[in-house]
Amino acid sequence: MMLEMTKDPLETASREVEGSRFSIAETPKEEDQPVLFDAVAEKKLLRKCDLHVLPPITFIFFLAFLDRTNIGNAKIQGLTEDLNLTGHDYNVALFIFFIPYILFEVPSNIIIKRVAPSTWLSLVMVLWGIATVGQGLVTNVQGLIATRFLLGIFEAGVFPGCAYLISMYYKRYELQWRMSIFFCAAILAGAVSGLLAYGIANLGGVGGYGAWRWIFILEGLFTIVVGAISKWWITDWPETAKFLNDEERGHLLSRLAQDTGEAKMDELTPNARKRILFDWKIYTGTFAYLGIVNTGYSGSFFIPTILREMGYQATDAQVRSIPIYVVATVICLGIAYATDRLKHRYTFLMCGLAVSAVGYSLLLGQQHLSVGVKYFALFLVVGGGFSVQPITIAWLANNVSGHYKRSVAAAAQIGLGNVGGIVASNIFLDNEAPQFRTGYGVSLGFLGICAVASTVLFVGVKRENEKRDRGERDYRLEKEDVHNLGDDHPRWRFTT
Repeated sequence: MMLEMTKDPLETASREVEGSRFSIAETPKEEDQPVLFDAVAEKKLLRKCDLHVLPPITFIFFLAFLDRTNIGNAKIQGLTEDLNLTGHDYNVALFIFFIPYILFEVPSNIIIKRVAPSTWLSLVMVLWGIATVGQGLVTNVQGLIATRFLLGIFEAGVFPGCAYLISMYYKRYELQWRMSIFFCAAILAGAVSGLLAYGIANLGGVGGYGAWRWIFILEGLFTIVVGAISKWWITDWPETAKFLNDEERGHLLSRLAQDTGEAKMDELTPNARKRILFDWKIYTGTFAYLGIVNTGYSGSFFIPTILREMGYQATDAQVRSIPIYVVATVICLGIAYATDRLKHRYTFLMCGLAVSAVGYSLLLGQQHLSVGVKYFALFLVVGGGFSVQPITIAWLANNVSGHYKRSVAAAAQIGLGNVGGIVASNIFLDNEAPQFRTGYGVSLGFLGICAVASTVLFVGVKRENEKRDRGERDYRLEKEDVHNLGDDHPRWRFTT
């Protein structure tokens, strides 16, 4: 149900109309007349979106992260010995994944803009499932590297595509909570991976295959099955989503349009391309993500090995990795709720970095610490790091406007930021076990990169908001393409 009211067009604060069940959208329409939404209907619509949009893509991302990181569990279940991995062979198998993963993310997000998300995501899911099964059938290191390369190609569009899809259903300050629920799939994948590896270890020798092979084969087959049916499970863009009726679709598109206001970029003109290419926020957001994603991948690839080097047997190491990720999930969701409620990102991000930094500092001085303290340090590293990662993604999405710009920004941030994954693949060296000084030291330094980039982003958008409040950007209203300025529009305000 919608009602039109007159209102000062410069008033953009979200509020509930006192004594009524209606709420005013955050940003006025182009006609400067805000729409008054039925708050009950709006909550019902959001619940419906939550039930149809989030579950399929969250589960898809869970399987994607599980299939790219289960090599860490396979490593301590006999992969190294059976394939005769020596020197840096394992590290090469890890980082080769990220080369196509980085190169194909932006093209994939351009494709998903033109093709139904349900079609594209289900297709690549089946393909990466086949590549995962292939990892369990290889007989040498060259075969492992080749299948990891293929896995990188097929998984390239999953994360940015899903993140982009989520951002097209929710207003800016509804996004962090949903993005964190989605991202918790990656965290829980670490816990489930350890649990599955513990159970699959009992299949060692069945069919003449070692336990590590069954990890890849069974998890890959499950991905193929889910991919085959997900075409009818994944939702498409709001304009064509089948779970919405016409009234709900109109309601959703209206509230999203008001959240964007006049800050649209729905035409990929030469000027729009320049605005995307030279937007400093995209680059600072990418460096912030790069700085923290190193911690995420370091934990996923090496925590089973780190736990084994602490003296635990392979099966015990698999099980003891589970609580680390469960605690990280709770922390991530708690922080996500608070950031959306307070409409602020920077302080929570810096707190998460500080927690993770304390964990790395303890591990760097571990020769004087008990196993229990070192185990506790892993909780700090993973909990702090995984709480920050979704903030960096949602924060950049909050600060770019328009279909095309948001699509490219998401793909560029996640694609280029995953250079941190290449770094993570090569800094935990077997000859440094169990101290792993290079791994812990470099990862601590990357937290500094995230902190610096995030501070630049915070200070930059805060100053830009102040300039717009003083009317210093109003000259842009005279431009011919004022309808396609995106977040360069003077009435747009950035999230801090």
